[in-house]
Amino acid sequence: MIEEFLTQLTWLQGLGTLFGIVQVVLARQNNVHTYLFGIASILISMWVLYQSALYADILLHLYYLVMSIYGWVYWKYGKQQAEAPITRSSKDEHWKAMGIVVGCFGLMCYWLSFHTDSDVPIWDAVVSAFAWAGMWLMAKRKLENWIYLNISNIISIPLLVYKELYIYAAMTGFLFIMGTSGYLKWRKLMKYENQPAYATA
Repeated sequence: MIEEFLTQLTWLQGLGTLFGIVQVVLARQNNVHTYLFGIASILISMWVLYQSALYADILLHLYYLVMSIYGWVYWKYGKQQAEAPITRSSKDEHWKAMGIVVGCFGLMCYWLSFHTDSDVPIWDAVVSAFAWAGMWLMAKRKLENWIYLNISNIISIPLLVYKELYIYAAMTGFLFIMGTSGYLKWRKLMKYENQPAYATA
């Protein structure tokens, strides 16, 4: 019975990872369907985390779920009931993103340090803080989302290796490569969208 249960969890992790890979590939292509695969991946991950009693990670995934639904609606309709374009973050949005990083870091660092048995509270808090800000910027279709997500990824890789989660570390390395490629792709798409011929098409 236990072996069957573990097999089911492994199968679900594989399916969730597959959906996550498809999500990142679609995000790089600036395809709004990235959120459909992302939501599927998040829901699967939440079930696996619940079965594994990792309740803090469930809260983080709940945030991802909310931002994914918001991002899907915003990408689809924006503020003018038309598909929102890729744009650079405004000065105000930069400050908000940094506020998310600082605020999330402070809360996560306190919680992990004093209310959990984490042996890497600061390291873990930094990874989460930049991921939260990056997800918010992606939901608003801002180019800089890739920068924040990649800061999270590059810090996460050695953390996962330290925890001997080598498969997840390799996966995060892949996400870092896709994040770099996604930034370059979005920058190119943004320039194309801003061309007069495109704007009047």
